[in-house]
Amino acid sequence: MSEDKQVRFIITRQDSPDNEPYTEEFNLSYRPNMNVISALMEIRRNPVNAEGQETSPVVWDMNCLEEVCGACSMIINGKPQQSCTALVDHFEQPIKLEPMRTFPVVRDLIVDRSQMFDSLKKVKAWIPIDGTYDLGPGPRMAENKRQWAYELSKCMTCGVCLEACPNVNDNSDFMGPAPVSLVRLYNAHPTGEMNKSERLEALMGEGGIESCGNSQNCVEVCPKGIPLTTSIAALNRDTSLQAFKSFFGSDRA
Repeated sequence: MSEDKQVRFIITRQDSPDNEPYTEEFNLSYRPNMNVISALMEIRRNPVNAEGQETSPVVWDMNCLEEVCGACSMIINGKPQQSCTALVDHFEQPIKLEPMRTFPVVRDLIVDRSQMFDSLKKVKAWIPIDGTYDLGPGPRMAENKRQWAYELSKCMTCGVCLEACPNVNDNSDFMGPAPVSLVRLYNAHPTGEMNKSERLEALMGEGGIESCGNSQNCVEVCPKGIPLTTSIAALNRDTSLQAFKSFFGSDRA
């Protein structure tokens, strides 16, 4: 019966950024359709480890609980993914939870993803429109263009692609696949296109697209199935064209 079934978790913990990580085991009663987040909530409600000792509650990040915000990214049994959609039934036990190591650990399973957000600022991953007055209807996009742009817009900056990318590490300043792909998204927008050359120049700079080793790990782990490698290939072409335009004195993309 389900009430007799136990689920075993081995969780990597870290009390502060300066402390060494350690592991702690927890046993929980199984429930149908149990996911990793609900298991962590149960541990937080009753923080007693597998040895029967009271311990501090495990901390982690979460927000939407429906794979939209990207906050609950962690490594589950060796694979970076979203814990809100990670069903216990889909994993071999013990289920091992670890923080993503591409980013600095704040505490337990919480990491600081500031480096990714700084890269988004660097490539101007937004459309700079002054919303203080009515601009009227926006320009329309062709349907075939809108369809693939929509796929790119699913990015929730969860950081999973950066975790999987071997070129995002302490020895490299590569900004990672997500910021690169978002350049393609905003450059495709009829209004965002006005900053196209600035975004491409940022990609051509330090930590940009030339640091990509084309391992294609990113597209394998993306929870939204975003064609990241397709974006990278397209932007390799766009940055080459931008380099020619810059060389010949034209900054129009």
